[in-house]
Amino acid sequence: MDILASRVLLRPADYHRSVTFYRDTIGLAIAREYSGGTVFYAGQSLIELAAHGTPAPGSPPFPGALWLQVRDLYATQSELADRGVTICREARQEPWGLHEMHVADPDGVTLIFVQVPEDHPLRRDTR
Repeated sequence: MDILASRVLLRPADYHRSVTFYRDTIGLAIAREYSGGTVFYAGQSLIELAAHGTPAPGSPPFPGALWLQVRDLYATQSELADRGVTICREARQEPWGLHEMHVADPDGVTLIFVQVPEDHPLRRDTR
């Protein structure tokens, strides 16, 4: 399996407050915005704040996740399952167009494996 790109995914309790913090207080540049979130440049990495999937009021905060882009998600799922890795959520296409699968590391950190379809905006050159 080839990892093509990665980012840290956060689901803050207050999305707008966190965008203001990362953008204005910390001073990170925006790499990309979409209807459900904002992705910031963070050196050689990216930090994504997602407005979707936020924890319910009173529940513990989302501990974060690693977003790992692969060439073929379904082949990756088979490869990981063959290695004995438990697939927490099977590969499927999300409403935002990406194909995603979830795996947990030994400490419970979610690894979100992602395949970007050919027709998805992430594949378009915006220059």
